[in-house]
Amino acid sequence: MNKYIPYRALILARKEIFQYLNSPMFYGAVVFFLVFCSSWLFYFQQYFALDQATLRPYFAIFPMVLIFVIPVITMKSWAEERKTGTVELLLTMPFTEWDLVLGKYFSALSVLCVMMLLTIPLPLTLLPLGHFDGGMIFCEYLGAFLLGASAIALGLLMSCLSKNQASAFLGSAVVLVFVMLIDQVTRFIDLPHGLAGFINFFSLAFHFESFTKGLIDSRDLAFFMVSTALFLYINTKVVLFRKWR
Repeated sequence: MNKYIPYRALILARKEIFQYLNSPMFYGAVVFFLVFCSSWLFYFQQYFALDQATLRPYFAIFPMVLIFVIPVITMKSWAEERKTGTVELLLTMPFTEWDLVLGKYFSALSVLCVMMLLTIPLPLTLLPLGHFDGGMIFCEYLGAFLLGASAIALGLLMSCLSKNQASAFLGSAVVLVFVMLIDQVTRFIDLPHGLAGFINFFSLAFHFESFTKGLIDSRDLAFFMVSTALFLYINTKVVLFRKWR
């Protein structure tokens, strides 16, 4: 990896971002995310009846919603390139595997940032109604960002392994269901402590829980960073294999 890679990756990311802006799926994913999360908080959780100045019920549904939103964001990244045949052209350009992977990752991550920014009016509206803990809200947003960043890296990997958008969406959704909700097994089944801890370790939602409690655990930070880097690294190896195949 040379020093020009970040610059090249940003060039590719800009191109991908314009494609997102011209895609109805982007706007549909954003609207679904905002409407479902807000409906969950005010309708299903009966937020005002809780009489608590906390946004924990709002952020608690994020892992479930991202199972459907992330595949929509990532499914087109690589799968559409393969379907249209433009991936061969892309691989012949003077970009390294990391340039290509990071370019697509940064663009998808930008979509996630937009989604997170659009949720900010909700807590701002509720702040005058109670004494909210600003530190806890910051932790919840940080956790949501790290959760989404890792899920996006996994979604891009599944898109790279898929032949079309439909298989990329289904593959990403199935894998995300597994890595998001696998910790639920330990809640409903009485397992030995060591086995339960081993299963929880692979759950993205489990590592997100500490952030919803207002805690920044270095172990959870490390997990999200390492898992994101690992998914991106594997993605570069898949791209390299296809480049020289």
